Amino acid sequence: QVQLVESGGGLVQAGGSLRLSCAASGRTFSTYTMGWFRQAPGKEREFVAAIRWSGSTTYYAEQVKGRFTISRDNAKNTVNLHMNSLKPEDTAVYYCAADRFGGIVVTTPSAYEYWGQGTQVTVSS
Repeated sequence: QVQLVESGGGLVQAGGSLRLSCAASGRTFSTYTMGWFRQAPGKEREFVAAIRWSGSTTYYAEQVKGRFTISRDNAKNTVNLHMNSLKPEDTAVYYCAADRFGGIVVTTPSAYEYWGQGTQVTVSS
């Protein structure tokens, strides 16, 4: 069993930055693909970014490419999402997720077995 706990959300003005962190329990964290998703009110959960176990391969949704950076520290069992140039449309609850199988698909919620409770990010205009 893996437990994921997100932190770092908050209120920021458009153009600002935030860093989200996800702390994971479990001895096999370093073998998991990790992802970040977000869900705005009335909308489906959508993919934001993902990172393979080694940290050498990353994936981004088009709407955040060039603004967000995902990283991980396997020694500390953490994965981070650095968010720059934030826009009001980035407002959502952000979720950390873990895929223990490291499957090919990383962009759909069903690919991930473990989820955090979410952290709110609000970007004001």
